[in-house]
Amino acid sequence: MTTTTRRDAHRPAAAPGHAGRKADHLARLSKIEGQIRGISRMAAEDRCRIDVLTRISATRALQEVALGLLEDHVRGCVTRAARTGPVQAEGESAELTDTLRRALRL
Repeated sequence: MTTTTRRDAHRPAAAPGHAGRKADHLARLSKIEGQIRGISRMAAEDRCRIDVLTRISATRALQEVALGLLEDHVRGCVTRAARTGPVQAEGESAELTDTLRRALRL
């Protein structure tokens, strides 16, 4: 059973270019997942802390994925706001502000 959040219920279909970016994001996340598993394994095996720290620094790719997702979301909000009336644009503005607030906690 799939659940739909309140935010997803009113969300229009993804923008045409989103599918390609989505595949890129998913590929990056898969690589990051492997890195995290490797870090966990290294810690469990009491490997050299310098090696573990080096591996951790490689996971900065997660921030790149977050920025890519944020960029996609900003473009979507701006595009929808430009196509709609002032009331809907105000809602997009509020959503964008909320998203930026969450992203800045990274």
